[in-house]
Amino acid sequence: MSDTRKIIIDGKEIEVDGAMTLIQACEQTGVEVPRFCYHERLSIAGNCRMCLVEVVGGPPKPAASCAMQVRDLRPGPEGQPPVVKTNSPMVKKAREGVMEFLLINHPLDCPICDQGGECDLQDQAMAYGVDFSRYREPKRATEDLDLGPLVETHMTRCISCTRCVRFTTEVAGLHMMGQTGRGEDAEITSYLGQTLNSNLQGNIIDLCPVGALVSKPYAFTARPWELSKTESIDVMDALGSNIRVDTKGREVMRILPRNHDGVNEEWISDKTRFVWDGLRRQRLDTPYIRENGKLRKASWPEALSATAAAMKGKKVGGLIGDLSSVEAAFALKQLIEGLGGNVECRTDGAKLPAGNRSGYVGTATVEDIDSAQAIMLIGTNPAVEAPVLNARIRKAWTKGAGIGVIGANVDLTYETMHIGDDPSIMSDLMKRDHSDVADKPSVIIIGQAALAREDGAAILAEAMALADSTKSTFMVLHTAAGRVGAMDIGATSENGITDVLGAEVIYNLGADEGDIPAGPFVIYQGSHGDRGAHRADIILPGAAYTEEPGLFVNTEGRPQIAQRAGFAPGEAKENWAILRALSAELEATLPFDSIAALRQQLVAAHGHLGDVDEVAANEWQPLERGKITANPFDAAIKDFYLSNPIARASQLMAELSANAAARAAAPLAAE
Repeated sequence: MSDTRKIIIDGKEIEVDGAMTLIQACEQTGVEVPRFCYHERLSIAGNCRMCLVEVVGGPPKPAASCAMQVRDLRPGPEGQPPVVKTNSPMVKKAREGVMEFLLINHPLDCPICDQGGECDLQDQAMAYGVDFSRYREPKRATEDLDLGPLVETHMTRCISCTRCVRFTTEVAGLHMMGQTGRGEDAEITSYLGQTLNSNLQGNIIDLCPVGALVSKPYAFTARPWELSKTESIDVMDALGSNIRVDTKGREVMRILPRNHDGVNEEWISDKTRFVWDGLRRQRLDTPYIRENGKLRKASWPEALSATAAAMKGKKVGGLIGDLSSVEAAFALKQLIEGLGGNVECRTDGAKLPAGNRSGYVGTATVEDIDSAQAIMLIGTNPAVEAPVLNARIRKAWTKGAGIGVIGANVDLTYETMHIGDDPSIMSDLMKRDHSDVADKPSVIIIGQAALAREDGAAILAEAMALADSTKSTFMVLHTAAGRVGAMDIGATSENGITDVLGAEVIYNLGADEGDIPAGPFVIYQGSHGDRGAHRADIILPGAAYTEEPGLFVNTEGRPQIAQRAGFAPGEAKENWAILRALSAELEATLPFDSIAALRQQLVAAHGHLGDVDEVAANEWQPLERGKITANPFDAAIKDFYLSNPIARASQLMAELSANAAARAAAPLAAE
């Protein structure tokens, strides 16, 4: 039963939950309360004192609204609702006093500070600051920390809000930062001068309300008011995190998270945030044709006519890469199947069942993890495959959820019960009594390491049977952003990738993770000069994910739209447009001339793709169980930082990968 209370804030009466803090109640009324340390996704520290309000009839001093609950307020003498004022003279004087204390040691770095223009301290000093200082003593200075190649520190600017400490400890599960010293000597530091070792560390840049923690790769490159901001979707993993791409001219300058409670809350992984330098390097910006073993530049008409000539009258197959949007996959499928060929999106050999959405997406939403009391991870390492999802599982663990793991026993930043790394253990689990779990909300998450094996179909069937017997919701955690969308439009062939590799001509749409054997003629359409381009006989340069609008379906089956933030370099074109132009050369013209017309056809054929940002309910279709071999699970992603062509083109990702390898190889002292 909810404990609702009436409360009057600045003369306006509202009814709120008694467990709410005053700062949350004020937000519901539309009153903005300044704050530095309070953050709704972190624990309450109550140490910046900027959110002071006046509680009428309470103590004759202002109260910190972030640390006081509505239920703590006393009613008036005749039982009237308690009264809170956020704009009284007492509050104004208190906040101005707090601001003066905060600015005592803060340096005048605004002209050279990267936070300038989007700084909470600047904004609130405008409202509560004064234009002079009564402070005559020398300012305190502290040494900067080395947190690694991602986060640049200027600790003299730090106002000790402890947001970074709380984020790394609570969300990222990293016990490396804290506050040492007392009084004037108090400072935020990393213990023993360690560099941060987390795939989520970049989020402390967004959390820092001043310029103490800023992005090292972005430092001194642009000001926020110079940037064009575009809302988009991340493709570095299959979670479909909501992002904002900031561009200056044609260059992507930075990538920031957008809030979406159902997907990524307001966090993104470091690969998502810092991969933008890979969008500039190793780019394919003109068509190429291979002659006498060497690639030479060609014009579009020449390249398209050579492609059409190579495909006519031959057995053609199409490969759909991990970063392909649904529109590009749909256009390729129509083109290749019109020529009598097969297309395949399961390029890693994952045994995902075509046409059975409960088998390749599941029935769970990402939000189900929040309320789960039991979570089983099968053949997945979410800390590498989807770090933001891993933080969500950690959140469930902090609320008391039990987490079991079948697969490699790796550090996931929370305690797990390791059941074994041998998949045949699942058959033993089926024989146990699960009545204790059946009454609790529970989720089973199966990863690509379990599915991309010879016995992947049997493991999937066993996992689905386990979900049945434990009454759990079921989730397939993908590693490829384009995979679910391509499965939704039926971009699969009967015998998997072998059907395509047996063709005379292979049309490779950005599939860079596997090798194509010698023999077939290969046409590669993609954005980067990666493995696929090295094997190609003809290269058609396509746009990257920030350079064309596209639909991506995330791992829970939620379609989301990525908007175009910039234009592809040189002669490179949008992927669907290349396929449309090629179809005209092949005299098998595709029936659309614009992305809008293509989307209309897409939604007509697959209605659920039109419900953007909705998770469709999938009909549960258990699979026939088979024989599981006793080989332990392999890792689905060997190197977090180098998992796709854009990341492999990034210098920063290469540095992070080398650092991670050096850290793993460092000898440990005997304790």
